[in-house]
Amino acid sequence: MALLQLTDVRRWFGGVRAVDGVDLRLERGELRALIGPNGCGKSTLFNLISGTLRPTAGHILFNDRDITGLPPHRIARLGLRRKFQVAAVFDDLSVDDNLRVAARTKRAAVSTDALLGRLGLSGRRSVLAGVLSHGERQWLEIGMVLAAAPRLLLLDEPTAGMTVRETDATVDLIRAIASSGDVAVLVIEHDVGFLERLDCAVTVMAKGRILRSGSLANVRADEQVRSLYFGTAA
Repeated sequence: MALLQLTDVRRWFGGVRAVDGVDLRLERGELRALIGPNGCGKSTLFNLISGTLRPTAGHILFNDRDITGLPPHRIARLGLRRKFQVAAVFDDLSVDDNLRVAARTKRAAVSTDALLGRLGLSGRRSVLAGVLSHGERQWLEIGMVLAAAPRLLLLDEPTAGMTVRETDATVDLIRAIASSGDVAVLVIEHDVGFLERLDCAVTVMAKGRILRSGSLANVRADEQVRSLYFGTAA
């Protein structure tokens, strides 16, 4: 049984079909990128999965449970967590205390030492989050999400505004999270270089629908995808 299963999911805003009959399956521990031009429905789809929006039609199953239309807090408690593009951390708390606060959202104890090492922030544990670099803030929030022991992590453009070094480190972090087998990751990203380094399955959206799915090499070889997303049909 898939961890996440979307069946004929639709979301209409008046006459605009932002998401128009999406079928999507994500396996346990899978890493997948969701790409497509601006306005194709990616963020709306994330909103539907995480409960920020209710579908006009269709069904969403998570971990064998129908979560269609459930509010975000109930979906989060089931282990489906979303990280938005702008990091939301407690600026007046240390890196370590941010992780400790996040860990209180679950019953089992979480080792902040292990998390700090995983995030590459062991040397920054006593630093206030408000003085971290942009990339470090993003990694800290990913760590805060991981502290809640999710089964599925939704990442919305996690490398936006990062330096090349920070982007590379983020790729390594995301791949390490998925390779553990405990957490599936679905990531929205526009940076083709990031996608090449991430080296995972890709799903392409266009006009509210799934256009193609497969490896990055396979979807880039598709003439329609090249014309729509990569800017050339040659």
